[in-house]
Amino acid sequence: MTEHSSNSVFRFKRFSVKNEKSALKVGTDAVLLGAAVTVKDSDRYLLDIGTGTGVIALMVAQRMSAFGSGYRIEAIDIDTLSSEEAGENFSSSPWSANLTSENISLQQYRPSGKYDLIFSNPPYYDESLKNPDARECIARHTESLSYRQICAFASDNLVEEGRLSLILPSEAETSLRRTAASFGLYPFRVLRVRTTASKSARRIVVEFSRRKADVSDEEIILQDGQGRTPEYSALTADFYL
Repeated sequence: MTEHSSNSVFRFKRFSVKNEKSALKVGTDAVLLGAAVTVKDSDRYLLDIGTGTGVIALMVAQRMSAFGSGYRIEAIDIDTLSSEEAGENFSSSPWSANLTSENISLQQYRPSGKYDLIFSNPPYYDESLKNPDARECIARHTESLSYRQICAFASDNLVEEGRLSLILPSEAETSLRRTAASFGLYPFRVLRVRTTASKSARRIVVEFSRRKADVSDEEIILQDGQGRTPEYSALTADFYL
């Protein structure tokens, strides 16, 4: 699901995102994860895997700023131009001191400490036809970054009470939960995303921790006959103009 601006800049209430160079543009999936991911005032060290334009990291930075300035968000991307553009978007934001962008793959990345929160809008096409655009193909297909690799990294690099938050197509839920469990990560929250009331969920936001717990199973509908639904408007009220 995508939601593009009318030009090369997507403007939010407190920051803007340039869309010119990144392999993937600002879309509804990213906005959903940025608005819905669970953040805590105790979070200090956060990681955005596959940052693209940096929009999710910026949304999380805005939300974290309500707790003060004692946090750091590292954003990585295998695509050079994407990481450059994310860095530019970070530099022009009110939270430039809290955000860093690095051009590196997850497989090569060596963090300096363990994370309170890892979040990602990861590639999710594994068997579909490849996009002819090589950069977009890497950004969208799991050959460059699989759920298994993300879960393995999170298992090794989260603090004991840390969380992993992902947005994925609904049909990936069973496979993802099985993979996460194999690395000792268990869902505590699932947000099912339906475009309209008459359609089944197309996306899920799934959040994991090391503890087995009852899962909060939630749902949100994005659109009705009037445009954005009241619940989606409420979720994104601090961001959309």
